[in-house]
Amino acid sequence: MTVTRHGMTAADRVAMASLRAAFAANPIAMTRDSYDGLFEQVPPADAADYSESSVGGVPGVWCTPTAHRATGALLYLHGGGFIYGSARAYRHLVGQIAVRAGVPAFVADYRLAPEHQFPAALDDARAAYRSLAAQYGAGLVAVIGDSAGGGLALSLLQEEPGARCGVLLSPWTDLALTGASIESKAADDPFLTRAALEAGASQYLGAQDCRDPQVSPLYGVGQKTPPLQVHVGTAEILLDDSLRLDARDGVEVHVWEDMLHVFPSSIALFEAARSAHDLIAAFLRAHLE
Repeated sequence: MTVTRHGMTAADRVAMASLRAAFAANPIAMTRDSYDGLFEQVPPADAADYSESSVGGVPGVWCTPTAHRATGALLYLHGGGFIYGSARAYRHLVGQIAVRAGVPAFVADYRLAPEHQFPAALDDARAAYRSLAAQYGAGLVAVIGDSAGGGLALSLLQEEPGARCGVLLSPWTDLALTGASIESKAADDPFLTRAALEAGASQYLGAQDCRDPQVSPLYGVGQKTPPLQVHVGTAEILLDDSLRLDARDGVEVHVWEDMLHVFPSSIALFEAARSAHDLIAAFLRAHLE
């Protein structure tokens, strides 16, 4: 694993102070609607078309750039602690990635807990991936995910190492919550808490062992994966869920000073978010062109 650390710009320090003040003044009561509302605020990408469809029997949204620069397709698995999130809410974030990479992306509406516990989300991710692999070829499919979707993406990639590459944004890779940053970064993280993660994990896991690599891919040591690029901020309690991927070859981790959970979604606010998108696009193009 290689780790690259990125400092914080002066402009981002000002923007971050403003964002933290806004959260302190107006705390968000998280529901499925409010979670989707946060991601609906991501600005739409120029030159992208959106269409509802299904892949492998899994519903979702295609985000298709009008100009293709590379071959293949992206499968995006959204975050939300396995209980929140939707393809529609994520379409603009994924559209930003698709346009920059020049590759169409499918955002899967995998089934959510508690209505559908493990293995429903992984089954849906697998079905969508295998359908894309049958259409484009496994070596021309990249898998991307954020937070819980990032962990889901890594679990999938451990099963399907023939995928071309993967990108993980603040991935939740350890549902046992053993990372030291769960406590050490608690005061810095305005989004996530141990209690919130425990609630999501219990609703998703049911009777499943929380250290099973199919739900906590951190414990899949020795399992092969394609090349991976990871982005994580130092002000989030899931920091160690990325840094502890150090036993794996072909993993590049980008650590961004004082950035928050899934900060690339704040592309309109932070220079760091735009820089992360540039790195993601370059990584995807290098592997898919």
